[in-house]
Amino acid sequence: MERASSSERGFTLIEVMVSMVILTVALFGILQSVNVSLEHNLRTQMRIEGVNVADGEMAREMAKGFDNVSTTQATFVRPRQIMAAWRNYSVVRTGTTALNSKVVTYESSWNYKGMHYSHKISSAVSHG
Repeated sequence: MERASSSERGFTLIEVMVSMVILTVALFGILQSVNVSLEHNLRTQMRIEGVNVADGEMAREMAKGFDNVSTTQATFVRPRQIMAAWRNYSVVRTGTTALNSKVVTYESSWNYKGMHYSHKISSAVSHG
């Protein structure tokens, strides 16, 4: 039986360990990119929901008709489910009245990871 030369015996322990380190670093890089993607997706979903909250409140207010549109300041919270978790959106209504018109503003705001975000929408309605 012939013996294999040292160059034909396979991988050394050092070579296997180095390849494992390289694969581990590559895996951590891939996992980090997945984490960044999920973070960006959640932030986008929260912004979309913040816009929807303000738009929904404005649509309900404008559907009341001129005489019933309120311009008094009010603050309330609207909980919304985003990616299997509940988030609270703070909504502030303000408004002004001038002659035959009213201007109503809704601002929805939320916090995420220590940062404050908001979306503001205004609409004018006139009588007659």
